[in-house]
Amino acid sequence: MDEVTFRSDTVLSDVHLYTPNQRHLMVRLNSVGQPVFLSQFKLLWSRDSWTGARTEDSDPRDVPTQETPPTGSGSPNSSPRSGHSLEGSSLQSKADITSQKGLGAPLDEDGDLDVVRRPRTDSEPDLAELPRDKVHPIILTEEEGDARGDGAQGSCAPSIIKIEHTMATPLEDVGKQVWRGALLLADYILFRRDLFQGCTVLELGAGTGLTSIVAATVASTVYCTDVGADLLAMCQQNITINSHLAAPGGGLVKVRELDWLKDDLCTDPEVPFSWSEEDIADLYDHTTVLLAAEVFYDDDLTDALFNTLSRLAHRLKNACTAILSVEKRFNFTLRHLDVTCEAYDHFRASLRALGTLAGSRLRFAVEPVEASFPQLLVYERIPQLELWKIVAEPTT
Repeated sequence: MDEVTFRSDTVLSDVHLYTPNQRHLMVRLNSVGQPVFLSQFKLLWSRDSWTGARTEDSDPRDVPTQETPPTGSGSPNSSPRSGHSLEGSSLQSKADITSQKGLGAPLDEDGDLDVVRRPRTDSEPDLAELPRDKVHPIILTEEEGDARGDGAQGSCAPSIIKIEHTMATPLEDVGKQVWRGALLLADYILFRRDLFQGCTVLELGAGTGLTSIVAATVASTVYCTDVGADLLAMCQQNITINSHLAAPGGGLVKVRELDWLKDDLCTDPEVPFSWSEEDIADLYDHTTVLLAAEVFYDDDLTDALFNTLSRLAHRLKNACTAILSVEKRFNFTLRHLDVTCEAYDHFRASLRALGTLAGSRLRFAVEPVEASFPQLLVYERIPQLELWKIVAEPTT
């Protein structure tokens, strides 16, 4: 493979699009021939620094952090509903961003912003005709070190989450990328540890599993669910790589298939990541928290998600709380000849419908979550990122 080339109908997450190009860690090709990259996400916390659970009433200034996360100038216009034609976009470790800790904007002697560009090599042809840097991913080998974290657990940094993911995919495979909403939800989990402490958690549409991995730093059991054998295998790999982050005495993560278009859980032992009877009993008897991050980009899937959420809430033995993250994305549509955010509007309409659901033994209370809690992961938290809380309680 000489270089990575993306089709015109592929989509690319902003997490990857706005990451500086320095080193591109491609570890393998997945079962459908897509390049799989390895990224590192830095946690700005240590387990020892937490002296107790945080609550929504806690002062965010009391939360210990090691450094201030960087801010950027990303655009809200990139979304799973609008394609990017990208030749040579790539991902490098998020940890590289933190190397600028404590530094201000670099200025030249006249006080102008000094932009440092990556030097080109003399061997590159006709530099003037190249619109952007070409990317030649480095395929890691065992001799280059245990970059995937498959070695001893002691070699894994306690403040680093390693995630295998693809970088640009067709719309149906966007779950293989990392999205900012997952990082926002992970931030909330780390801040509201009291809500997740020792609980059984179910994540719907987990994708790469990043949010489930963070939840497992606090929760007792996390059911990390999605569909597609290739995606679930990638998710399982990420769970294994980051097993050192699990909560002491717990933090069990189980990767399982959960199709929102089906009423029942798959129990066929011949199907990878199917459910056992014990799993199902534990899920319904003990789950109190449900999660979903950045899965609201298609109206039909949004409807299926809310139907699944309602169905599960009615089957759970205990009252439950669902935390949903969404990014309000703006797109120009030919149908309206204007900039709209149809996917987000449909999501909000679904929230309103759930809150007014009648003839049910459960009452769903819907409220927004103010995103003023500290940022404990390195990413760009933009105003278009939102969190919503749904509390399902028995009607009186």
